[in-house]
Amino acid sequence: MNLLHLKYAVEVAKTSSITKAAENLYMGQPNLSRAIKELEEDLGIRIFQRSSRGIVPTEQGEAFLGYARTILQQVDAIEKMYREERQHMSRFSVSAPRAAYVACAFAEFVGSLDTAGRMDIVYQETNALRAVNNILDCGYHLGVIRYQAEHERFFKKMLGEKGITAELIHEFEYGVLFSRESPLAIRDEIWREDLEPLIEIVAGDPYAPETPRGGAATVSKRRIAMFESGSQLETLSRLPNAYMWASAMPRALMEKHGLLMRPGASERRTMRDVLIYKKDYRLAVEDMRFIDMLMKQVRALREGNA
Repeated sequence: MNLLHLKYAVEVAKTSSITKAAENLYMGQPNLSRAIKELEEDLGIRIFQRSSRGIVPTEQGEAFLGYARTILQQVDAIEKMYREERQHMSRFSVSAPRAAYVACAFAEFVGSLDTAGRMDIVYQETNALRAVNNILDCGYHLGVIRYQAEHERFFKKMLGEKGITAELIHEFEYGVLFSRESPLAIRDEIWREDLEPLIEIVAGDPYAPETPRGGAATVSKRRIAMFESGSQLETLSRLPNAYMWASAMPRALMEKHGLLMRPGASERRTMRDVLIYKKDYRLAVEDMRFIDMLMKQVRALREGNA
């Protein structure tokens, strides 16, 4: 016995006709007759009998149908409750690299939501492969992945094979981030020897790296590994002899922390940030709102760096 069998029996009782009930249920008459017979066999009772008025319930059948109607009404009430809850709940999830402009877009996105309503929001900073796995296996709606332009062929092939849509949103080179009080402030661009005596701030989290690998990123013999990006910025603002490799950052955020950014002459690797989601996923209103705010941040970075 299952809910469909209950629904079939209630419809037959309502119409007093197997033929009419089958039409209302969009199924064949033989299939409905067979389902009612199976239900009667499972219960060990006769639910219906034929009369001059058509198909009518037996005494035991009437008692059973009373329970069946109650159960179906309760199921309808539960479905309605959770359907309405889903309609009024803001659901959103995204994985991203440690990137200030993405974090700013996310903050603006959350600020645009009805915070009095129900929300199920997830934001995770992680690397490209974990972001892909989050899309495929963990139910995440969106991801932003970061990779070097020279690896474009690998990522394009890999994402295509996994059925993931990829859209380029930002292309950039890492810069050197430091305090306005730093000796680097007088430089128009930063060379390897400029960084050797300074302290490098690096991401302590291997799953959300920020620092480019190789080249000037390895020259410093003094390092501070930090897991939280807000603490990184605060430490940079307080240590004039520290620096950090970072992607382009919103001007307002740098001004807030008293920071400057210069291009690294020894580190000229083109990086790409790419938006990803499943090819068969239909973007929700929340997703499109976040993407709009993300692209707004990207435009601001381009205008600020022009």
